[in-house]
Formats: sequence, structure tokens, C-alpha cells
Amino acid sequence: MASIDLKDLSEQQKQLLTGLLCQLTDPAAPAKARKPRKPETVRYWTEDEWARFLKLIVHPMHRAAFVVAYHRGLRATETRKLMLSDVRLKDDRVQINRLKGSASGEYHWGSTESRAVKAWLKVRGMEPGPLFRTRVGTGLSQQMQDRLVKRFGPLAGIALDKCHVHCLKHSCATHLLARGESLEDVQDHLGHRSIKSTQEYAKFTSPRRQARDKRLRDW
Repeated sequence: MASIDLKDLSEQQKQLLTGLLCQLTDPAAPAKARKPRKPETVRYWTEDEWARFLKLIVHPMHRAAFVVAYHRGLRATETRKLMLSDVRLKDDRVQINRLKGSASGEYHWGSTESRAVKAWLKVRGMEPGPLFRTRVGTGLSQQMQDRLVKRFGPLAGIALDKCHVHCLKHSCATHLLARGESLEDVQDHLGHRSIKSTQEYAKFTSPRRQARDKRLRDW
């Protein structure tokens, strides 16, 4: 085994080596405490920002993809992986296959989603493959989705730090809770395995708190 000449080491390297040797010779020695992670900030759009953004999206495929991503609370990769076979047009239903351990399931389209998807399918046709199929035959990529948000987001008056496609998922959850949907319903809608994931969004909604305060005004 090659030996190490301490003269060749910097002071920082010497300190690191000393710490490692202490850990090896004294397993009970406490490890250096890690800095606590800063709590992640949930960035979401207001409903007005979403409406302004959507008004700028005129390409039927892009419009349908964003409408579905927002209303279903999808990750960009989940939007890309949607297939035409996942859609039941007669029943206005769609199979959502979620990633990262989230729960998949079949859901009923909302009227806005149904109109947007049917308008796109008139252009796309009914050939098997990705629902949001590009000219090269692949699903609409995460990079392209994010590029479109970064392009049109600022034009819709959305702050640059919120111009990311994942903000659509956060916006869906926040807006549903703000409309008075229960935590359990939003959990199911987003495919959360744990209610704790849904509760993170409840911190950012105020209508329910305002309604409670109104009920308790004379209490």
C-alpha cells in the first residue's frame, strides 16, 4: 500500500484525514453534524397566472398537454408517458400511470381537459403511440415542456423562479385545496401515498381558514 507524505497535503486535507483516523480508531466518536436541510419552498401559480399562461398556448398539442398536466397534477415525465391507449374517449376517462411510487388509477376527464384533448386528436389522428406525440414519434419531452414554460411564463406575468413545468403540479394541489376540496380527495387526485405529502400544500391555502374564522367570529 502506498504511503502518504503529510508534507504534500494541504491543511484542509490534513484535517479531513485526521477526522477519518479518529473515526477509525474510536468508532464511538461522534460524527460531524450535518447542516439541517432548508425546508423546500412550494412554488405555485395563482389561478389568474394559469389562465394568462394558457391563453398564450395556441398549439393544440402543447395546449392539451399543459391542460392535462395541470388538471391531473402530473410530472412532466408522466405527461410524456401518456399513451393514446390510456384514453377512453367515449367515457371521457383516462388511465394515469404515476411515477416515483405515487398511486396510479383511472380518472374522469374534466370538461376543459376533454375539449383540449379532442381538439388535439383531430390534428394528431388515432394512430397508436404517445398521446402527445411529436413529429419524430416520441412523447412531448420534459425539456420541451420546460422550455415552453420558460418562454411563455414571463409573457404571462409569472415570476422567473416559478417558470418551471413542475409548478403545474404544485398549482393543481394548491388550487384544489383553495376551492374547498378535502385533503383526502386531493390526495387521491394526485396519487399521493401519504396524506403528509398533501398536507404540505395545505399550508399555502387560506379560503378554508377564512371560512372557519367566519364561522367562529361570534364564538
